[in-house]
Amino acid sequence: MVPLRDDNPITITPYVTYGLIAANILVFLYELSLPDERQLTQFFYSWAVVPCQLSNMCRVSLPVSSFPEWTTLISSQFLHAGFLHIAGNMLFLWIFGNNVEDRLGHVKFIIFYLTCGVLASLTQWFFSSASAIPSLGASGAIAGVMGAYILRYPQAKVLTLLPLGIFITTVRVPAFFFLGFWFAQQALNGLASLNAPASVGMESGGVAYWAHAGGFVFGAVLGPLLGLFSEDN
Repeated sequence: MVPLRDDNPITITPYVTYGLIAANILVFLYELSLPDERQLTQFFYSWAVVPCQLSNMCRVSLPVSSFPEWTTLISSQFLHAGFLHIAGNMLFLWIFGNNVEDRLGHVKFIIFYLTCGVLASLTQWFFSSASAIPSLGASGAIAGVMGAYILRYPQAKVLTLLPLGIFITTVRVPAFFFLGFWFAQQALNGLASLNAPASVGMESGGVAYWAHAGGFVFGAVLGPLLGLFSEDN
């Protein structure tokens, strides 16, 4: 299921959401400008979260950044591995981010967004602390946005692209169904990876399922704490 838009008007101009989308696109354009795969790999190892480097337990020699490793918990949120990766993330941020920013306000929203991203990365790190594979992308932070959205707007309708075999149609489904189904997928895939010799979520499948599930849960917790249900924002 692919979301196209939600029927949920806002009362502000979501400058932070627009700024985050612009920043992610600019960083991705920089990635595309790198002349070869070696430099792109170096860039990812310098700015993405490498769990074994964060744990200081890498068994192989890896490129390192001149900045402290913990800074990658933030910088990794602006990196993407391909067109589909960034397109999917920015679509979800575009649809769900503006309403959460509307409720929290600009300043609280950027704090909320980055904090969810950090906690999501730490969740993935907890389950794969010895991994030497870079973990990157905005999806953990955006999962936090979705966790807050499902609490605040469970009945908001999401216009969804739904493939049915060779046919494609659109349906409007409540946010609690769309986002709840998404979260269940991430959690089940994360649980399945626990029985694998390597983390299916990051080593093999290329998707950090635990970062997604963790970001969603932390977003649902942090959103109310920062005033998600307050009428004063």
